[in-house]
This record gives sequence, C-alpha cells and structure tokens, in this order.
Amino acid sequence: MSPMLTASQLRQKYLSFCEKNGHVVIPSSPLVPENDPTTLFTGSGMQPMITYLLGAKHPKGTRISDSQKCFRSQDIEEVGDNRHTTFFEMLGNWSLGDYFKKEQLNWYFNFLTKELGLDPEKLFVTVYQGNEELGIPQDNEAIELWQAIFAEHGIEAKVINKADQVGAQDGRIFTYGDKNWWSRAGAPKNMPIGEPGGPDSEVFYDFGSELKLHENSIWKNEVCHVNCDCGRYMEIGNSVFMQYQKTNNGFEPLPQKNIDFGGGLERTLAAVMQDPDVFNTDLFLPMITLLENISGKSYKTDPTSFRVIADHMRAAVMLIADGVFPGNKDQGYYVRRLIRRSVRYGKKLGINHEFLTDLVPSVIEVYQDAYPVVKTKQNEITNVLAQEEKKFLRTLEKGLREFEKNLEQTKVLTAEQAFNLYETYGFPLELSLEEAKTQGLSLAEQIETAFQRIKKEHADKSRTASVGKFKGGLQDHSEITVKYHTATHLLHAALRQILGKEVSQKGSNITVERLRFDFSYPQALTVDQLKQIEDQINKWIELDLPMHKQVMQKEAALKAGALAFFVEKYPDEVNVYTVGTNPTNDWISKELCGGPHVTHTAEIGHIELFKEQAVAAGVRRIYARLTI
Repeated sequence: MSPMLTASQLRQKYLSFCEKNGHVVIPSSPLVPENDPTTLFTGSGMQPMITYLLGAKHPKGTRISDSQKCFRSQDIEEVGDNRHTTFFEMLGNWSLGDYFKKEQLNWYFNFLTKELGLDPEKLFVTVYQGNEELGIPQDNEAIELWQAIFAEHGIEAKVINKADQVGAQDGRIFTYGDKNWWSRAGAPKNMPIGEPGGPDSEVFYDFGSELKLHENSIWKNEVCHVNCDCGRYMEIGNSVFMQYQKTNNGFEPLPQKNIDFGGGLERTLAAVMQDPDVFNTDLFLPMITLLENISGKSYKTDPTSFRVIADHMRAAVMLIADGVFPGNKDQGYYVRRLIRRSVRYGKKLGINHEFLTDLVPSVIEVYQDAYPVVKTKQNEITNVLAQEEKKFLRTLEKGLREFEKNLEQTKVLTAEQAFNLYETYGFPLELSLEEAKTQGLSLAEQIETAFQRIKKEHADKSRTASVGKFKGGLQDHSEITVKYHTATHLLHAALRQILGKEVSQKGSNITVERLRFDFSYPQALTVDQLKQIEDQINKWIELDLPMHKQVMQKEAALKAGALAFFVEKYPDEVNVYTVGTNPTNDWISKELCGGPHVTHTAEIGHIELFKEQAVAAGVRRIYARLTI
C-alpha cells in the first residue's frame, strides 16, 4: 500500500500498466464533444469511443487506453457527500475485437492488488443476473473468472442474489439486474433491433464496518449491500462486456466482442488512501486548505460547503480551459451555475467578498502537467471567474432589494415569491429563508416543499422543450452535416481574414438545420463585417476549391500553419484538412480535424449568416445555414 500516492502518480501507473499490456495511450478528448449536437458534455470515457465500439476501425489499433476528462451536469445537486463530483477523470481501456473477459478481469485485479497494493479482502464485485423473459443468461463466465481470481488469494467468493433485499451477508460476488447491463438505450427491454449491448461487472472497495458509515447514514434502517448509498462500499471500476446484439429473434452473440473499462481516478485514489472522502486526496486538499484560511473555518465544521466549492471550482476551471464560458444556455448555463453555487456556499462559510480567483492556482498546480491548457489559459480563466463573481454579487444585492420590496406589505414569504426571486435573480431559497428569519417574517406553511414542487414543474417544462437535445448518441455524418462541417472551416478562415488573425475558435455545433460557431472577438460585428464574411465564404465556395486530406505529425502540421481547437486532444499523428489549390503554398484554410468533409467547396451550395450574438465576455457566436 502506498498512502502517499498522488493522483498524477496513479494516473501514470495506470497508463503505464496498460502500455505494458499492449495498449496505445491516447490523449483525453475535450469536455465538449466537437460537432456533436446530441450531447452537451463528455460524460464518460466510453463516449468518444462509441464509433469504434460499434465497428469502426481505430487508427491506433485494437487495444486503446486513456484518462478521459468528464463532466456530468446531472450530478451538480449530488455534490456535498464524500464521493460525488461533477468533474472527474475516467481511467479507461478498450479491446476492439481483441481480448475479452478473462484478460480484462485478471489485468484489472492485478493492477489493483499488485500495482496499487489494495487488499484483496477489501474488494467485492457485481455481475449481471440475467433476464429469463428476454432469454439473456446470467453472466456465469464472469462469476467463474472472479471465483478463480479470488481463490488465488485464498478467498472464497460466495455468490449472493438479491443483495438489495437480503444484504451483503458473507458474499463476495453479487448479482444485479439492469444495473449491470450496458447499452446506449439502457435496459435490454429498451434496446431497438440491431443495437449492441452486454453485461458489465463492477468492482467495489469496502472501507470497513469500523467507520460505521451505514449506521450513521439516512439508510441505517435498510440492509447494507455493495450498491447501498451509505458510502461504505465505493465503486471504483466497471468492465462492460459488449457481446450481444438485439435481433428479431432475441439476443444473439456479436461477431466482434469488445471490452469497455472505466475506473474513477478520484475514487481509486480514495481506496488507495483508505479514506472514503475523495476530498481528502491531493486533488482537493490544496483548495480545501485555502478555503479554511479564507473563511477562518475548519473543513470538519461544514464539509458540505467546502466540498461544493472545491468541486464546482475545479469543474469551472477545467470547463473554461476547454472553451466553455458562463452564459444562459447550453454548456455556458452550467458553468454559470457552478460559479454561482460556489459564491452562495461561500456565504455559508461567512465569505462575503470576492474569493473565487484565489482558488484558481490550486487547481492549476494539480492539473498543469496532465493538461497544460489550464496553465496556458490561467489569465483567461481568472478574468472570466472574476467578472462572473462580480456580476453575481451585484445580482444578489438586487435580489435582496427585491426581497424587501416584495415583502413590505405581506410580511409573509410564500413559495411563489421565493421561486420568482430564485428564477429572476438567482436568489437561492436558503438565502430567502435566512433573510425572512432575520427580519422576523412569517413563512408560508410547507414553503420548502411547495418551492421544490414549483421548481420541478418549471424544470419539467424546460426538459420537455429540450427533448432530444440532451440525448446521447452518435454524431451525424449525413451529407448535409458534412457540408456544414466544411462550411465551418471556411467561416473560421473568413473571420480571421476580415477581423484579424487573433480570432480563434471557441466552440462549434452542427445540426442538419444550421451551423453554430463561437469565436474570440471583443465586440459585436457590424452589418458590413457580416456581409464581408458571408461574401468571402460564398466566393470560396464558387471557386470550387479542392479539400486535401494529409496525415502528418502534429508538430509539423502546426508549423505548417494548421489551426487546432484543443491542441492537446490530438495524437502525435493527425489528419490535416486543407482548402485550396495547393496544400503546401496556396490555401485558405488548414486545420487539424477528424473529418469528414466535402471533396470540393462547390458541393456546399450557398451559405447565409443569419444571426450573431454575444456568448460571454470576449466571445461571439455566429449562426449560418445553407440556402441552396
């Protein structure tokens, strides 16, 4: 056991271990999927690999490994306990028709016990229990493999069914239903014909009964098992066995069986430290210590507030570094929410002045070696956070004034009033309740329950209006989106030609109806500038310029003038797409890109710029569509 192991050392140990077992290590993809309108964030290590898991050939071979940056917006409200985070790293390895269960389970167990020194007695596993109705058998192959692995360490691996009803007892292997099945559609019954999927097997670390985590939790009156939320057992890794395809005749074996493994860096490090609190790892401790100094309070006195701020600030820094800026829509909405929640929880710690930028160096120090972009963009990150914090503090002041104005007459705070303050000014319910208490106002009966009901109704309406937007899936490579993809490159080139070379891409989004392009520029574009840009794009289209694809070393491509959005995401060998008569000395656009693109610009048709707006300080957004 190595209690002093750092996150950086753990990450490197894992990647080196995979390399020794024949894997090619690839860089992390960005937190925002490029040109994928179907999802806002990269939320798992699997997400960028889906195309290859479904059959496409990976340029690096059949054994791949990485540490993937991930962000899960749905976990924002979960942060505050000892293990949930919004941003995290997923250690991953994949077999694309290469090795299967035996190699995967043995390798992973060896990594945990031999490389990291975890006690085998502390490890417990889950497997798929099968579905008789659908004709899918229990994963006995995984059960037998696990029993053999534990037997090598002198451990009897007893199988327990329905542990959520009977408890962990003396089991080592636990069977569950849909929770141990993976497909893009979820449970087997929800899978469409042709969809691949398969069982998975999770590994949990047991922090022991001595800590009385279950007895001191809200689940103390329920049975404890590995999937209990009390925190005694923490999932640290999951191996997905993609081995079935749903057909008209049921579930049949796939000709190419794949492995997808994902293990949380933060949680694995907590297991190595034998501490169930991920915020006690070196990923968070520097920021926690800073917060203690700023607030004058101890982490132990209010761990929830410390955890929320530490998690949200880490996530905000990483998202801004990847080009996401605070806003009211899409990805920007979540960055703004993270920042505002940090300010609010700062107030709970008695911090009433600006403090967020003081925390930035503690994040950069931890991640600058693995993700140099955070250091490169430190000034930009600091400026964005400073502006957003100032703005929100002013908003809170306005909210307080509105609070007093609304309640001058009634002297009673209602759920409707509290929600209007929350929705209009970002004024949280807890501040409304605190202010009402301070001023001696009455509270409407069951105000918190009513507030949550109104909030849920509002969220349901918003969710209904956004159906399809947040749904996961493959990127669209249809003919029209390919045209838009090439048009995006032309737009980027036109912006740099007309507005100046300092213009750089900050993000893009393509659907079958339009393209959206975010770029750095300090002010709104004039009507004349927009016309010049549109005319230049269409001139290049009419010239029917060829699109050249070259495979080059990344350094050589950048020296040749190629632009790259998220340079660090690309491997050493890259695809370079160049628009022009000669890719060496006569071109108008050259970018590192995964493709696909049209072969000649005339295939695009005619482009119209129909909207331009601000996204964040120093970032503009253009919408364009095909008109022919």
